[in-house]
Amino acid sequence: MRRIAVVRSIVFGGTIFAVMLGAWTTLATHPALADGGNKKLDIYDNCDPRDPGWAPTGGCLLEPREGDVTLAEFNRLLLSPLSAAVVGHPSWRFDPSYLRVTAGKRLRVTNEGGRDHTFTQVANFGGGVVPPLSVGLMPAPECAASSRIHPGDAVDVTVLKPGLHTFQCCIHPWMRAAVRVNPPEDDDESGDR
Repeated sequence: MRRIAVVRSIVFGGTIFAVMLGAWTTLATHPALADGGNKKLDIYDNCDPRDPGWAPTGGCLLEPREGDVTLAEFNRLLLSPLSAAVVGHPSWRFDPSYLRVTAGKRLRVTNEGGRDHTFTQVANFGGGVVPPLSVGLMPAPECAASSRIHPGDAVDVTVLKPGLHTFQCCIHPWMRAAVRVNPPEDDDESGDR
């Protein structure tokens, strides 16, 4: 009899744990549920702050344990003999690179990296404001007036009309995102990421 009581306690405790884990996972993987439909997009890079190569170009403001990409590695992955245009280091990215947001809701864009970036709306993806980082790309005209987002800073994007909007970093133009803005009545949170 005592063995049955212990088993029931374990099953009950496991069930409570599973329910709590499921609730936490749902809120963690669906930021719209945790923040009233507002969304978050993060800007990442993994520059190595211990590498003195970054110093002449503004340094790297990540904690030493967070970044591991030296300037030499960054430059080695910038171009490929298989492409006429810049390829770029894959750790320089927007995450997610595609998301949906409801019109009237906020999109918070946070620079989680150690370098400056931009999150610039462009009509067409193209090159940016740093010619060596835009090899083979025509400059996107919107980049001329882009604003930098410094490491740790965030900006809110709120005035987007329904439709598909394209964004890129005008410093590192391979960093791209598409944001689909749905009308309020089409508020479907499935398929965000």
